[in-house]
Formats: sequence, C-alpha cells, structure tokens
Amino acid sequence: MEKNVINISLSRENLAILITDPVDEYMIKALRSKGIKVNYRPDIEREELLKTIEDYNVLVVRSRTKVDKEIIERGKSLRVIARAGIGVDNIDVDEAERRNIKVVYAPGASTESAAELTIGLMIAGARNMFTSMSLAKSGIYKKTEGVELHGKTIGIIGFGRIGYKVGLIAKAMGMNVIAYDVVDVSAKAAEIGGKAVTLDELVSASDVISIHVTVGKDAKPILTAREFEKMKNGVIIVNTSRAVAVDGKALLKYIKEGKVRSYATDVFWHEPPKEEWEVELLRHERVTVTAHIGAQTKEAQYRVAVMTTENLLKTLQDLGVKL
Repeated sequence: MEKNVINISLSRENLAILITDPVDEYMIKALRSKGIKVNYRPDIEREELLKTIEDYNVLVVRSRTKVDKEIIERGKSLRVIARAGIGVDNIDVDEAERRNIKVVYAPGASTESAAELTIGLMIAGARNMFTSMSLAKSGIYKKTEGVELHGKTIGIIGFGRIGYKVGLIAKAMGMNVIAYDVVDVSAKAAEIGGKAVTLDELVSASDVISIHVTVGKDAKPILTAREFEKMKNGVIIVNTSRAVAVDGKALLKYIKEGKVRSYATDVFWHEPPKEEWEVELLRHERVTVTAHIGAQTKEAQYRVAVMTTENLLKTLQDLGVKL
C-alpha cells in the first residue's frame, strides 16, 4: 500500500506537542526550554482527543492512551508519536508507518525497576506472601509454609535486557539459570553462568518460570496446556511482561489442580479483569497481582522521560526542525 506522506513544513515556532498521559516533569521542562509549544493534558478523554489531535504535530503517550488507527487518521498534522515507555504495544505502528509518522520510545529505560519487581513477585510466590499478609491484616497470625529459591532452577523466557538482569540477580541468590529465546542467547546466558535451552527443556526443568517477552496483543500464548503438562508439580510462574504469553484458562485449570504452586504477575489480559475466568484467577489465593507497576518507580520514570525526550528531539531534528 502506498504511504500517505504528509508534507508539512515544521519549525520550532509552529511545532505543537500534545502529551496525554502523566510523564515526569523533566520532559515538559526540557521541551519547553527549546521554545516548543507543549500542551500537557494527562487526563484528556478519548472523544476530546479525537476532536483536537488534528492541531498537533507530535503526540506523546504512556500506557493509558491507545493510539489506534482512528486517532492516527484524525491526526492530519502528526509527524511523530512518542511513547514514554519501553515498548509500543498501545500504538498502531503499521498505520503510523503507512502515514510516514515516526514512532519513538525508550527501550531499556525501566530495566532495573522491572527486574526488581520480578524478583519481588518471585519471592512473594515462593513464600505465599499474599495469603500470609491477608491473614495477618485480618488479625489471624497463622504461619504459612513456603519454599526456598536457593538451589532452585529458574527458567527465563525472553532473555533480553530485563530477562538478563533477572538472571543475574537470581544467580546471585544461588539459583540455577536457564534461558530460552527466539534468537541465540547462548553467549549471554554463559556470561552469568547460565545455559540456553529449548522451550520444552525449560518448562520441564524449571522450578520457577519467569516471562520477559515482547509480543503483540493478538499473539498466540507461549505457555499453553501442552507446556503446562510438561512442567514440574509445584512450579512458580512469574509474568511481568505480557499476559497473552500465557493461556489464561489453562493456567486457571492447573493452578486449581495444584500443579502450579503460584502465579505472580504484573500484567493481566484485561486491566482491570472482565472475563469470568480472569476474575476467578485474580481472586485465587495463590495468585499475586500488581497493577502493571513494572516501570512505576521514580527513577524509571525519570529515565524514561529523559530517553524519550532525547529520542524525540533527535527525530524532530531529522525532520528539519532547528532546535
């Protein structure tokens, strides 16, 4: 399909940026210091966005705003869409490319925060912390038995920046590290004393499985009933990347049967959950859930703002804007 190339002469004076989600103030100050008009509307509703997007050349979002085909079509003057985050799941990248709109983001900016949350969730799952805390808060001081992670095998699915960091920390905790990825990660795994394996080998050998993949919302699950059948009894599964990487209905079945000791996650298929099976899974005593907070630290948000701003300014310069 032929690209819909937008021929708009941009200058610092006529450039208009709309930010529709909360971002670190660094970004706003840095852009305005360049003499750029920035409209900060972190609470703007979709209908108003659809009405006003045509007035802007740059749209900056985080996770709340879904930049779908309709919004992109309405953005007659859009030249750049920036996501203050490590991925672009909520942006229709294909439609943006078709219209010659640049998409920028901040890969790697929240690696430390996401890895730390993963380890925290892994420990919570191993020690039944959700149940223990719930009982204690209700005034019932009942000891709950957990398992140690030292000496256990962690299988990491997706061995990029975050997966690698999780492996590094797990190794320091005395765990054995194995990793699976669609690309060859043998050398990276060996760097931390780990080993690259096939997916079948990973699900069969792991006491803990940690998921760190980047896939689209319509992707097929990586962990299906087939993989669950191969897992050890009492396996702990941690997911801080994409809910669709796991077949949720299969997960519910195996956690109810006891094969999965615990599922600790920062992501859900719908946020908040709306399907009946999702709600049942959410409420299960051996499921620990956080509300998509992987990058929600002061430090990560600052790094995301800095990196996104730098990438955005460079892209604008490439488009001919003198800053």
